[in-house]
Amino acid sequence: MCRRTLRRNWHNFIFLHEKVEADGVVEFFITVKEYAERNQQFMKFYAESDKQVNQKTAPFTPFGWGETLASALADCMTEINRYPYEGEFIKVE
Repeated sequence: MCRRTLRRNWHNFIFLHEKVEADGVVEFFITVKEYAERNQQFMKFYAESDKQVNQKTAPFTPFGWGETLASALADCMTEINRYPYEGEFIKVE
């Protein structure tokens, strides 16, 4: 699923990533922003999840920067998969 929103200085792209764990499935909505001007590391795309991972130990909101939309999205998805999700799950029957 992808939805695009236009703003004055940037664009938004929204993606859905489902993470399957032993306790169930959790849905992460990832927002990727395309900036008109690059940051100090010359990255143009920033991706951030709507949920945190590793909540019981050290809560962390997955994110990723990249030169392309795909690289920022991939970095964010890697961070989601790297840490356990310790919140509420969708029940799968």
